[in-house]
Amino acid sequence: MIYPQNFEQKTGFDKVRRLISDKCLSPLGQERVAEMEFSADYTTVIERLEQTDEFVRILHGEVEFPASFFFDVRYSLKRIRPEGTWLDEKELFDLKRSLQTINDIVRFFRTEEDEEIAYPALTALAGDILVFPQLIGKIDSILDKFGKVKDNASPTLAQIRKEISSTMSGISRSLQSILRNAQSEGVVDKDVTPTMRDGRLMIPVAPAFKRKIKGIVHDESASGKTVFIEPEVVVEANNRVRELEGDERREIMKILTEFTNIVRPMVPDILQSYEFMADIDFIRAKALFAEQVKGIKPVVENVQQVDWARAVHPLLYLSLQKQNKQVIPLDITLDEKKRILIISGPNAGGKSVCLKTVGLLQYMMQCGLLIPLHESSRTGIFSSIFIDIGDEQSIENDLSTYSSHLTNMKYFVRNCNEKTIILIDEFGSGTEPQIGGAIAEALLDHFNRNRSFGVITTHYQNLKHFAEDTEGIVNGAMLYDRHLMQPLFKLSIGNPGSSFAVEIARKIGLPEDVIADASAKVGSDYIDMDKYLQDIVRDKRYWESKRQNIRQQEKKLEDITSRYEKDLEEVNRQRKEIMREAKAEAQRILAEANARIENTVREIKEAQAEKEQTKLARKALEEFKASVESAGEEDDKIARKMAKLQERKERKKQKQNTPAAKQIFNRDVIEVGDNVRLKGQVSAGTVMELQGKQAVVAFGMIKSTVKLEQLEKVSKGQIKKEIQKSTFVSSDTTDHMHEKKLNFKQEIDVRGMRGDEALQTVTYFIDDAIQVGASRVRILHGTGTGILRQLIRDYLHSVPGVRHYHDEHVQLGGAGITVVELD
Repeated sequence: MIYPQNFEQKTGFDKVRRLISDKCLSPLGQERVAEMEFSADYTTVIERLEQTDEFVRILHGEVEFPASFFFDVRYSLKRIRPEGTWLDEKELFDLKRSLQTINDIVRFFRTEEDEEIAYPALTALAGDILVFPQLIGKIDSILDKFGKVKDNASPTLAQIRKEISSTMSGISRSLQSILRNAQSEGVVDKDVTPTMRDGRLMIPVAPAFKRKIKGIVHDESASGKTVFIEPEVVVEANNRVRELEGDERREIMKILTEFTNIVRPMVPDILQSYEFMADIDFIRAKALFAEQVKGIKPVVENVQQVDWARAVHPLLYLSLQKQNKQVIPLDITLDEKKRILIISGPNAGGKSVCLKTVGLLQYMMQCGLLIPLHESSRTGIFSSIFIDIGDEQSIENDLSTYSSHLTNMKYFVRNCNEKTIILIDEFGSGTEPQIGGAIAEALLDHFNRNRSFGVITTHYQNLKHFAEDTEGIVNGAMLYDRHLMQPLFKLSIGNPGSSFAVEIARKIGLPEDVIADASAKVGSDYIDMDKYLQDIVRDKRYWESKRQNIRQQEKKLEDITSRYEKDLEEVNRQRKEIMREAKAEAQRILAEANARIENTVREIKEAQAEKEQTKLARKALEEFKASVESAGEEDDKIARKMAKLQERKERKKQKQNTPAAKQIFNRDVIEVGDNVRLKGQVSAGTVMELQGKQAVVAFGMIKSTVKLEQLEKVSKGQIKKEIQKSTFVSSDTTDHMHEKKLNFKQEIDVRGMRGDEALQTVTYFIDDAIQVGASRVRILHGTGTGILRQLIRDYLHSVPGVRHYHDEHVQLGGAGITVVELD
């Protein structure tokens, strides 16, 4: 159910319908566009969407779709139902070409038995459509490639045309002879040729010489300077041609009538095939429109929901595209817990566009059109869409603006249910604000209790408070840049929006005393509340941005971890493969060695210990032994590398699974590798070698032999502590710096301070930032007249540790905040 009747005009769907109609190839498709309607049946909607989505894939495919001849011959087919009527040449030619197109389309979707169906929805649509190859062949035997009846369409027609041709040749020869004689006598000019007038060949002559040629004057030129004479010798021949042409027309009529008698019984089936052609033309136009607006087939579930990401109003997209501008997409969610969204915010901030986008895209989707949003979006099915937008006042019906709104509300209250989505613009406006707000709140409560879904725009505070305190309703705000004084056209769900009335009035140029007087009338609490609301929205945007950055970093870390695990698996696989090949090679070498040894022993025995033969056998065995040892060295290298990899892996596992066991430090026992120092000294060395009661100790680059009783053993931890104590920074200073790092905030607010006070505060802040090693800080100074901003930037320009400074992003404060990048 759609309400009101002019829903399509209110949402702009009538323009969408026109754009799709313009993409049709014939009136067949245009009729389907005009008949396109909203459906609440889930199966029907899915079928329509799949058909359109498949045709989008066809447009992107390599095989060209047959769309050459989409002719509407339904009127002609209906006209020939009475006996004695016939199709003329043009109608027959259009019938042949369009039937051939239908045949090509059906063949396009048919596949072999063992092939996968590429376009199941469209293939099902073409499944039982009749094609008429024999009829096409019959038309081909009658018409030539230009749509004219062939000479051999019948023996009689061939004879008539042959006689016409020979008669015309005779007439042409006679005229040429008469014309040459007239030219030689100077009656006509040299460049004159016979001319066809009213189907008869004639000679053009000047009026002064018309008596020179015997014949009939048939016509004269518009200027009167030329007359057209049919010589008397060709009059009979021309009359004969006229008779033959009449015979030709009658024969053609006979041929077409006979063929029409063949076609007449098939007309119902042919008309059914043309209905299929109309469907294809319609689906193709929808696919082309989807391509134009970047529409996709969304995830559609048989529930009531709106979970859209990056949704775009298609008409706004096309309009801004012509201006080389980008449209700002809409993210919106309506579900069982948050069914009704109350959108507030400044005028001209995009509230109505947001509402129209929801209404138009939902209506388009349930009409079977692909819609422009992100592929992760999920859509639902609503049985009813109600909209109240614009001014419906009527002098004829005695309706004011507010009365028309209340008339719509009466219909909404009576007909809304859990499968209805309600769209209301400027809810409660048009009457005295207090009572208008109260009625709007009561209506909102009724819609909520009926579990209806909705998107409602308003400026009323009581509706914002009601949404905050009521389950099923959620606040939303159209964002506004307070510093640049311009809307951002972005929807933020979760907090109510400010109307920014004071800021907009100041931007327009309303006198300051009027603004101050208005602010005093509503009270400072109201103004402050509005400012706090704006600050909350700004901070929310800031933290949303931070959270998004964290998500991106986490995703990057997951990708790196996954890649590392895959690489590790590949290394393990290669290691196993190398070990398998090494074992196989070792077995081969062992078998070959045994064979060589046995062969050598046999040769020695057979040579009966002859010295030369024994030497040769031993030499061959030695050479084989050398080759085995060299191969063994290579295998040892591989084995050592594999062993090292295995040790690393084992160490890693031990570190992950068990905490590292602390080594027991024994001060009395000195071993090679221990850290020692001379008793009473600070410098430590490393024990390189033990020689009885003496030890060789390396103090830096110097080695020295020292008695063990003169050395004392020290731990690595003790060495580190003593090194730290030997520096000039005390532990108190270190603790103080650590405390300062923990408590340092990367943002300072100097709004409201005098210039010198703000400059001193910024100086201390930048010094602290450099001390704690901060890389980036923010200074909130506001926009105002810009003097405070300039003072701060002049100071920053003189600080050596400052690498760069710039305005914050427009969504996070813009020119009211300076971001400082430190070395």
